[in-house]
Amino acid sequence: MKYIGAHVSAAGGVFNAPLNAAKIGATAFALFTKNQKQWKSSPLTEEAITKFKENCQKHQFKPEQILPHDSYLINLGHPETEKLEKSRNAFIDELQRCQLLGLRYLNFHPGTHLKQMSEADCLSRIAESINLALQQVSEVTAVIENTAGQGSNLGYRFEHLAEIIEQIDNKDRVGVCLDTCHTFVSGYDLRGAEMCEKTFAEFDQVVGFKYLKGMHINDSKTPYESRVDRHAPLGAGEIGWDCFKYIMGDGRFDGIPMVLETTNPELWPEEIAEMKRLAGLTE
Repeated sequence: MKYIGAHVSAAGGVFNAPLNAAKIGATAFALFTKNQKQWKSSPLTEEAITKFKENCQKHQFKPEQILPHDSYLINLGHPETEKLEKSRNAFIDELQRCQLLGLRYLNFHPGTHLKQMSEADCLSRIAESINLALQQVSEVTAVIENTAGQGSNLGYRFEHLAEIIEQIDNKDRVGVCLDTCHTFVSGYDLRGAEMCEKTFAEFDQVVGFKYLKGMHINDSKTPYESRVDRHAPLGAGEIGWDCFKYIMGDGRFDGIPMVLETTNPELWPEEIAEMKRLAGLTE
């Protein structure tokens, strides 16, 4: 079964996210459980938690169909001790919020070395941060998102993801989210079935499909290997519909949340409907 949706708004309360997802015909969704541009936020109330769970149940969203994203401010590989601790504490808070909401996953960008430490040392610091956080929260899986490779961000090579996972103590609590735009602009071609076959075979060899817990489904405004992260509506960018047709027809991508982050929310119902059609879920 393919679960297809979008990163929807949680404005007014997290309990609105499943309602917004249902409105666009989604069977999966992503959300921020707090303001993604602020370090601190008010704790989740019992009322908000209850309403969120009720709305998920009402619209048949199970935990494995939901892929929350953490704050963009967090850098689990920060080279400065004080800022690293701030990021680690914020990440633990994000995991705890997910656990309170009954969610299974937390999606996050791995981190950046800010040109102040080696890639290897930064990857080890990211893994250490994840290990420390997972010791504090018992049930949520840390889902590492591959990046576009802008600036000094790590995670743009499959080898980076594999190196982090290798250093995680409890590998049952770690996974990967592949973003198609990030994958493409970081140097893995997705233009057509043949290139998709090659790229995902490399992912399986280096990382392993057993770690794939979610996907962000986006076309790219910028060219192959540009390392510039600019999403586009499906079929309106440099990747094209053949990639998304391939993914929808491949059973290795079943059972995980597949989330649109394309740039025109007005197109989401149409894009979701077309993805469902490609997956054989509708005529």
